[in-house]
Amino acid sequence: MDGIIYVVGIGPGDKEHMTFKAYQILNKMDIIIGYGTYIQLIEDIIKDKKIIKSGMTKEIERAKQAVELAQEGKKVAVISSGDPGVYGMAGIVLEMARDMVPVEIIPGVTAATAAAATLGAPLMHDFAVISLSDLLTPWIKIMTRLEAAALGDMVIVLYNPKSKGRPKNIEAAREIILWHRAPETPVGLVKNAKRGNEEVVITTLKDMLNHEIDMLTTVVIGNSETKIENDMLITPRGYHQKKNYSKAQEVLE
Repeated sequence: MDGIIYVVGIGPGDKEHMTFKAYQILNKMDIIIGYGTYIQLIEDIIKDKKIIKSGMTKEIERAKQAVELAQEGKKVAVISSGDPGVYGMAGIVLEMARDMVPVEIIPGVTAATAAAATLGAPLMHDFAVISLSDLLTPWIKIMTRLEAAALGDMVIVLYNPKSKGRPKNIEAAREIILWHRAPETPVGLVKNAKRGNEEVVITTLKDMLNHEIDMLTTVVIGNSETKIENDMLITPRGYHQKKNYSKAQEVLE
């Protein structure tokens, strides 16, 4: 059989949040390639497979290895946590594979939607997902994106908000968003979203830095209409305003 690469999103961590398709694909593979921490999350369902794991910043090496193995006729799965097309391995694998071997992307539940489900319904309207990691993206570009999202009154989800190497990025991000958003804007902090040992805090833009935030935290910052009800974040979709919009449209016409 010809070789193929599947880039598989394994979801946020808990196996019950992995898609059935991802589970099926992993069971059919000859070889599983991935970052060591992500391999550990699914170790019990791939223990009969050949496993190749590596550390952080080895994405190019993993992609190259997958292509080489697929060219040898192997069925290879390259895994990403969450969704492989959201800050995951899908892009680099497609770049490396070009037209040499077939590649199929298997989507997964990403941290933004996993955290949102825990918090309630904060993503009911337009939202932006922005990583605060400046390892691959210039910080000036990240700041521009933060301001654009804040100016557009979008709900903002922050990935990779804080690490030992860049402890101040989250502080700068908060200041930029405060230029366009009220201090009392609701904020949700979810550590280890859907990974078995979740920690959840609902706070405000003003007070968010008083709580622990790290690389495993997903930060969800509401828009001007986001509210807290029964300890849940809700961003109204606008259903109750539909009739009002229709009347306004009639006047304009």
